[in-house]
Amino acid sequence: MVSQFISSHDVRLLGDLNFNFPEGTHAIGRLDNHSEGLLLLTTNPKVTRLLFQGESPHTRKYLIQVKNKVNEESLLQLREGIAIQVKGGLNYITQPCKIEIVSKPEYLDSPAHEIPAQLPHTWLTIELTEGKFHQVRKMVAAIHHKCKRLIRLSIEELTIDNLKTGEVKAIEEKEFFQQLKIRNY
Repeated sequence: MVSQFISSHDVRLLGDLNFNFPEGTHAIGRLDNHSEGLLLLTTNPKVTRLLFQGESPHTRKYLIQVKNKVNEESLLQLREGIAIQVKGGLNYITQPCKIEIVSKPEYLDSPAHEIPAQLPHTWLTIELTEGKFHQVRKMVAAIHHKCKRLIRLSIEELTIDNLKTGEVKAIEEKEFFQQLKIRNY
């Protein structure tokens, strides 16, 4: 599914979900079409600016499956900051982040693009406060691993919890701002 309501391409859109979205609803911090997980939607045009261009950074947590086994040296490189290419082909050193090797959560289904359990792979969680274009994928590529599955688990205190794929959960704006740790100016 594409993180938008309108497209000139024949793709599944947010409007295809079984939910009556209010007029003016838009995605915040969209997911690319190869990623999955938590997607924030709002009708408040200030939220994107407050969340991603505000004075304090906001933590995002992802679950990643990569090809082959990741070693401690590679984890250390990612934790301390690693060079990736950004817009214009420039090198950028990522900010330090938290990254850990984890087991695949039991609640996850296994889509066709996931690496089968019998082949070498690693599941990781990564927490970062910046979001350069395809940053997580570029970070694991920089340590010579291919990202096969990328799932956004949370932004600050807003999490996917037990939401199923395609499920929508409406929350009050006050709670929304509190869990994102932003002030509604």
